[in-house]
Amino acid sequence: MSTPRDGALAGQTVVLIGGSAGIGFETARRAKAEGAEVVLTGRHPERLEQAARELGGARSAAFDATDTAALASFFQDLPAPIDHVLVTAGGPHYGPLLKMSGAEVSEALSDHIVLALEVARNAAGRMRPGGALLLMGGTGGRRIGHGLGIVSAATAALPPFTAALALELAPVRVNLIAAGFVDTPLSASLLGDQLDERRDELRSTLPIGRVVGPEDVAALAVHLMTNTALTGATYDIDGGQQFVW
Repeated sequence: MSTPRDGALAGQTVVLIGGSAGIGFETARRAKAEGAEVVLTGRHPERLEQAARELGGARSAAFDATDTAALASFFQDLPAPIDHVLVTAGGPHYGPLLKMSGAEVSEALSDHIVLALEVARNAAGRMRPGGALLLMGGTGGRRIGHGLGIVSAATAALPPFTAALALELAPVRVNLIAAGFVDTPLSASLLGDQLDERRDELRSTLPIGRVVGPEDVAALAVHLMTNTALTGATYDIDGGQQFVW
């Protein structure tokens, strides 16, 4: 039984779908510090093993989360009930709409939703009541602009999807984290040599006066895991970015 000195997630299991780096890894680190047992998943075995070692020997499983058979097998093979799942796998699709094929548009619109749905389908029967399924979206796509392409439509679909899923999965809770720019390896790969310029711009324009990091999002994710009154909602974390475009 938990004592007052235990962490807020003591005795609970947290699964990170996309947990080898960035937001997923920082959430695993914070959850472990709060007493949780963490399970990391990712596509790249070496990167995943390194992340598990950094966390002091966390469990891990290497597979492509978009492979529905592999995803189902992963959840079936988990040895015990789980409490929380965070899905950070996948990334945004950018580009002018008229230059995208029908298949590319379909993939961009359904990518996060289909992955989230498959995770929910396979995790629901293994999760304890009151546990949380956390999905990742963004605030940047709320603006219509050149270069964003399909991102705005894909972003708009996630909040109602989250709310509907929360009703269907109850008493398991479902919430959406909508982030702006987060200083992660993914951001670095997307921006390349423009990364430092983007960081400087955000430091000078954001109301918080600094760049949002993965540890900030991890803190929100753990809060959504521990506060059992929260479900079906979208939580922005962008340092005020959407207000200063």
